[in-house]
Amino acid sequence: MACGLPPLLHSLLSSPPRPILLPSRPPSLLAPRTLPLVTRARGPRVARHLSPAPPRALPDIAAAAAGLRDAVTGAFQASPPTWSSAATTNLAIFVAGTPLLLSGLSASGIAAAYVLGTLTWRAFGAQGFLLVAAYFVVGTAVTKLKIKQKEALGVAEKKGGRRGPGSVIGSSAAGCVCALLSVYNVGGGAFAELWTLGFVASFCTKLSDTVSSEIGKAYGRTTYLVTTFKVVPRGTEGAVSVEGTLAGIVASTFLAGIGYILGQVNLPQGVLCVLASQIANFGESLIGATLQDKEGFEWLNNDVVNVVNISAGAVLAALMQQLLVSWRS
Repeated sequence: MACGLPPLLHSLLSSPPRPILLPSRPPSLLAPRTLPLVTRARGPRVARHLSPAPPRALPDIAAAAAGLRDAVTGAFQASPPTWSSAATTNLAIFVAGTPLLLSGLSASGIAAAYVLGTLTWRAFGAQGFLLVAAYFVVGTAVTKLKIKQKEALGVAEKKGGRRGPGSVIGSSAAGCVCALLSVYNVGGGAFAELWTLGFVASFCTKLSDTVSSEIGKAYGRTTYLVTTFKVVPRGTEGAVSVEGTLAGIVASTFLAGIGYILGQVNLPQGVLCVLASQIANFGESLIGATLQDKEGFEWLNNDVVNVVNISAGAVLAALMQQLLVSWRS
């Protein structure tokens, strides 16, 4: 069978098997690869000088002050006044007059007075504001007058005479209404003069009431109940004194004179303001003697009575002005 195989196949089968040799890898591939260690030559260290950061730009105080001054000056000179100019002007005045304001008003009272001042300036300009300022200065002065004696008698204003928002609103409610009517030109030009007259008359009425009360409590020798003329202690609701009544007339005349000088009222209208204030104050004394502090009228406190009083003064002045105009025509 072997003899029948082809010679080539026979030679392959008869030769011993040869080992299979794999190709050899270079030694550099078999050994682990290592990176050559390179040392960096360090030269002498050079000190780095950092330039200082530029200084922060400070605000230009002079320019800011000049801008503020121009803004306030523009607000003062705005004609007619706007709400923004009125608010700016009042803020400047209130900041400058803080010591005076704190002597006569509480913190909340100052806030209420700021609203009143802004409204007044918007409606009547610097003239209206000066009228209210005169009322405040005189009213505060007489309230502080002999305050220790008033406190001893139990008739002084609370908090050392510093009035709160209730007192401010009660003293200015009618004036604020007149100011709003003027701002929104209610009734047109025919009523503009009446709103100014009512504004002046309301503060004449309130100043007369404040001065007569405070002078009467400080210097009144004898106080009488307005309904019966019975002698009563100082500070009694509805009580009047000769000293206080005369002082109230002088105060009302003084403020009406300020209104006349500032051009808010003419001479006949100033007389009407004084007359209306005295009628209204007499009516307030009647309310105090008959209703205030009585059962069922606990709500009728001084602030409410003040609103009634100054409203009556403003309305009376306006009505008398209309009657005077009708009589002349």
